Amino acid sequence: MTAAMKAIVQHAFGGPEVLKCEDIATPEPGPDDVLLRVHAVSVNRTLDLSVRAGTYVRKPKLPHILGVDPSGVIEAVGRNVATRKVGDRVFVNLFVPTTDPVAPLVREVGRVFLLGVDIWGGYAECVRVPACNTHLVPDGLSFHDATVIARHTPTALNLIENRGKVAAGEWVLVMGAAGGLGSAAVQIARLSGAKVIAAAGADGRVQAARDLGADYGINYRRQDLADEIARLTGGHGVDLVCENVGDPVLWRAAFEAMATGGRMVTAGAHAGDEVALSLRRLYLRRLQIIGDGSEAPGGIARAFELARDGKVVAKIDRVLPLREAAVAHELVAARDTLGKVLLDPTLA
Repeated sequence: MTAAMKAIVQHAFGGPEVLKCEDIATPEPGPDDVLLRVHAVSVNRTLDLSVRAGTYVRKPKLPHILGVDPSGVIEAVGRNVATRKVGDRVFVNLFVPTTDPVAPLVREVGRVFLLGVDIWGGYAECVRVPACNTHLVPDGLSFHDATVIARHTPTALNLIENRGKVAAGEWVLVMGAAGGLGSAAVQIARLSGAKVIAAAGADGRVQAARDLGADYGINYRRQDLADEIARLTGGHGVDLVCENVGDPVLWRAAFEAMATGGRMVTAGAHAGDEVALSLRRLYLRRLQIIGDGSEAPGGIARAFELARDGKVVAKIDRVLPLREAAVAHELVAARDTLGKVLLDPTLA
C-alpha cells in the first residue's frame, strides 16, 4: 500500500479557506523523475494567490496542489535517473518540459507545464518532478534561502543585465522594491555598479530595500515620484526602470521619469494590467519598454553562487508549517509582510 502524506489540496477556486490539509497518497517517481521531500516552498501573489482564486490566465484542473518553487531532499529516483541520487539537496524550477505528465488529472503532453499551476506542486510533504528540473543547492545554503533566491534572482538577472543592459554609473529605479522580485532587482542592480533608487509604498518597505543596498529610497504613497527622481538625478531621470507593480498612476510617473534613451523592464503587474502610454514621449525620447518574465540562462546556478558568496541575500518575513497555508495566503494578500512568506512541511 502506498504511504500517505500531508498536502494542501484545493477542490474549488476561492479565498484562502479553500486550502485544505489532507492525507493523500505519496506519489511514486516515474522513470525520469525524482521524489522530493519538501523543506521549503514560498507563497507568491500571482502564482499562488491568483491561481487559488481562479483568476490567473492558466486555470488548473481540480483538485489541485499549489507550490511553484519547492526545495528539499531527494528521497527516491526513477530507474533512468543518473544525474541525481537519494540525499541530494535540490531546488525545483517551475517550468516543467515533459511528455509524461507528473500529476493526476493532467492529460495534455508535449508542452511546458508550470509546476504548481498546470501540475501538482510543492504544498505537500513530497512532490514528484522530472529530474531535469532539479538544481543542486550548495552546502551551507538553507532550503529557505534557496527557495527565495532561486525563485526571483534569475529573473532579476535577466531583467537588469540581459534585457535592461544596465551599465555602471547608470540610474536604476526599482518599483515595488521590497517585494520578492523587487528586492532581488535592487541587489543585482547594485552589483552592476548602478545608482539604485528603491521605491515602495511604506516607509518600512523603503528602508528594507535600503538595507539591501539601494542608494536612495522613495515612498511613492506620500512623496511625488517624478519630483523626487528629478531631484535625486539632477534632472537627468532614470536610465532603467524595473516596474512590476502595474498601478496606472505610479506606472505613468515612472515612465515619465525615464531619461532620454531609457529602458523599462517588467515581469509583473500586481496592481493591474492596463496603463496609459504617451506615444509621443515614447518616440521623442527614444524609450524602450521590455516585457520578459523568463530567467537568465544559467541564472539559478549563478544566483546560488551569488548567495553562497554573500552578494545577494534572501528577504524572508516568516516561515510557517504546511498546515497554515491559508494563514500564509492571508498574510501575503494583506501586504503586511517584509519579505517572502514560506511554508515548511517539516515543521510540526
